Amino acid sequence: MQSILSSGRQSQPLQARLSSLTAFLLHGTKHFKALTGGVPPSSLILLSSFAAQLGVAIAKDLFDVLGPLGATFLKTGVGAILLLLIWRPQLRHHRYEDYILISLFGLTIAGMSVAFFEAVDRVPLGIASAVEFVGPLGVAVLGSRQWLDAIWITLAAIGLILLAPISGAPLSAVGIAFALLSGGCWAIHILMSNAVGRAFPGGAGLALAMTIAAILLLPMGIHQGGIALLKPSICAIGIVVALFDVVVPYSLDFKALKSLPPRIFGVLISIEPAIAALVGFLVLGEQLSIRTLAAIALVTIAAMGITLFGHHEPNR
Repeated sequence: MQSILSSGRQSQPLQARLSSLTAFLLHGTKHFKALTGGVPPSSLILLSSFAAQLGVAIAKDLFDVLGPLGATFLKTGVGAILLLLIWRPQLRHHRYEDYILISLFGLTIAGMSVAFFEAVDRVPLGIASAVEFVGPLGVAVLGSRQWLDAIWITLAAIGLILLAPISGAPLSAVGIAFALLSGGCWAIHILMSNAVGRAFPGGAGLALAMTIAAILLLPMGIHQGGIALLKPSICAIGIVVALFDVVVPYSLDFKALKSLPPRIFGVLISIEPAIAALVGFLVLGEQLSIRTLAAIALVTIAAMGITLFGHHEPNR
């Protein structure tokens, strides 16, 4: 590695590899946009949820080596680099208020990511996801405009209550507190997304906010992760986690939020705890009980109901 850093003879191939990686990401983004162009917003949210929960399940393998903070920093840092390569945001020609907005948005991303990984380190994935959902469910409740929405919100809430005790293991109060904190950050994230999307075109705002989040997490991540952050095998897992838990879900969410108001998004995302329970069963070995299956059915009906019968308000 030293020779690569110090030798001009070997620096050119390294630059070529970086250029190839950039070209690959840009090419892949074009196909990503084409593939998702005709996909309904509700389906984009489902794909986002699957990708995010799979990313978290993979990230748990890093906890023993890096700790939750180290894993969060690695995921966020790699995700920021990938998003910057893909979107290449411009910092000029923005108002002072826009920079404040994007800084706060980055803070919410950092808080949500750290809190959720800390929660998952202490409680099962399905439980952490269910408790975290208090945030977006609150957005849905506050934004409700017709009585029919209350039915779907109620079904989703009942499903989440049934979903929470997916195992007989005692729950960590600290883990539940972290999940609630993550849910609060998630609610702020939903409410801020439209404003960020208006201020920064495409995924530029997301790339900048993710970069700010990575910078905020830098001291804590290095302190807990240490030299292990430089191991090639760890970095490879970090890239996979960043793709599943950062690049794909955030990009899909941003695309969906362009045509869905926050309250509709809040109820549609109610499928995520059920997806988390399914991923937890398939990847982490968490068992699905009858109550869990009932919860999955309820939140699925709620998501379908709000999609079919919800009143879609135009974004402003």
